[in-house]
Amino acid sequence: MVLPNLCQTAFTVLRQVEPIIVLEMLGSTLFDTALALVVKDRCANATYPDLSREDSQQKAMTDFFMAYNLIIRLAPIIPALLLAKLSDRGRRKAPIVVPLGGYVLSRLGLLLVVIFRLPVEVMFGAAVLFGLSGGFCAYWPGVMTLASLGSTATDRSKVMMRVELLYGLAGLVGSLVSGHLFLLYTASLGEGIILLIVSLLLHLLCLLHSIFLLQVKHVSDREPEENCHLLSHTPDNTAVVEAPAGINMVNVVMLFMAAILYDFAVGGAIEILGVFVMKEPLSWSATQIGYGNAAGCTIFLTSFLGVILFRRCISDVMLILIGMISFASGIYFMSFVTATYMFYLGTTLTFLQLALKFAGLAYIPAFTKIYQRTLDWFPGFVFTLASIFTVLGMIPISIVGCRSPQRRQKDSERLTHQL
Repeated sequence: MVLPNLCQTAFTVLRQVEPIIVLEMLGSTLFDTALALVVKDRCANATYPDLSREDSQQKAMTDFFMAYNLIIRLAPIIPALLLAKLSDRGRRKAPIVVPLGGYVLSRLGLLLVVIFRLPVEVMFGAAVLFGLSGGFCAYWPGVMTLASLGSTATDRSKVMMRVELLYGLAGLVGSLVSGHLFLLYTASLGEGIILLIVSLLLHLLCLLHSIFLLQVKHVSDREPEENCHLLSHTPDNTAVVEAPAGINMVNVVMLFMAAILYDFAVGGAIEILGVFVMKEPLSWSATQIGYGNAAGCTIFLTSFLGVILFRRCISDVMLILIGMISFASGIYFMSFVTATYMFYLGTTLTFLQLALKFAGLAYIPAFTKIYQRTLDWFPGFVFTLASIFTVLGMIPISIVGCRSPQRRQKDSERLTHQL
């Protein structure tokens, strides 16, 4: 009697979205480590006038990742919108299944690059295929939509936090083992091939799971399905109500500015950080790169614990400012890192979840070029710059948070009256 119940429970769990989250994150962390190390190897012989050999390698690597990451962010825009619209019409699995196919193709692309010693620029084509499948821009909203549909209104926040926690734990485990797997090789399989095969198999298993096992679960007491859209819309027979001029618009503009400044700082710094740790004086090995990525994944765990412990004690604004202060201080500390232990002292304050992917269109080339221009006199200058932008982003949030409760109540009453 116990065994059938366990089997039924296991089958029920397998039909949920959580196994897909774990498998995808495990495969992605393995791939990220492999890509960084393959690019480092292919750029080892790069030469540029007036630059040392190591600085030439750094320039070649940052140029590659600048182009690669811009493609990753640009290519999915239209496909992600189309998949979102398809999901809104009832095909809830489409934004998950199609991007996972792109994940498989891009991982296969890097495996072929390593096996056949193809130019690393082939990965630009793999990035295009990944983007045309919708990429992460389509995959993650699709995952969150299914998680939301399968929960009640009262339990939804807990479900979302569980999803974030699983995502972070999977990333932590995958990152810790990625460097060790990269170093495994046999006479017939060179260095890195085993790691990429495991990554490809994880994504292939994830794709098959999403096609054959994943269930779109509808909880009866949730909000009506017509309100659960990836692309919000207003029925034709409903008048569009615009917020009266002056009500909260200043807050919206300032928070938007804060978000752009913060994401510009975080995104730009993190893009460079993966390359920075490979140069002297750190000169990280494969295992150290994996450990460093694992440190980044701890943000999901620390943010989860932070919300649980402090949300009853301090306001949301204070939670945001604490996070921004931690990043500003941590990334500034990174400017002067000369040893691995110093890196981990900085990362305990640094990593926060990234958002606003469109900001990457600005910060990726900006931080890349600044890093290349300062390689010879102050390679850590980009991290100082990121710290400054973070502090600037805190200013509008502080202004919004300091507005009196009476003013916020007054705005709310005016809005309610006019609606």
